[in-house]
Amino acid sequence: MKPSFEGVLLVGLGGFVGANARYLLNLWMSNWAGSAFPWGTLLINVTGSFALALFIAWAANRTTLIPELRFLFATGFCGAYTTFSTYANETIALFRDQQWLAGLSNILVTNALCFVAVLLGLLLGSRL
Repeated sequence: MKPSFEGVLLVGLGGFVGANARYLLNLWMSNWAGSAFPWGTLLINVTGSFALALFIAWAANRTTLIPELRFLFATGFCGAYTTFSTYANETIALFRDQQWLAGLSNILVTNALCFVAVLLGLLLGSRL
């Protein structure tokens, strides 16, 4: 597929919204939870996994869906919203700080919930 000016703008717009949603949700979760465990990143990874899977499954049945909508949501919003790199850095930081249980818990809980979120998103999206 050849890049288009509209596609670049839509990815940028989706990325702007996704990055700000991630920032605000993470800030809110940090204030709410008030612990060393990265609850905001966990919530963002799970909801982002679910949203992307839901969209992909829903869009698969929509042959008339314009490709630009995929750019806006899947590439732009979800790409900026999900925070796997942050998850990895926060996990390493927990290990560096010798918070072994929190680091291991972050790995296990994040991966398990994200896989469940993808399965649920695919199931629900294919039924819409």
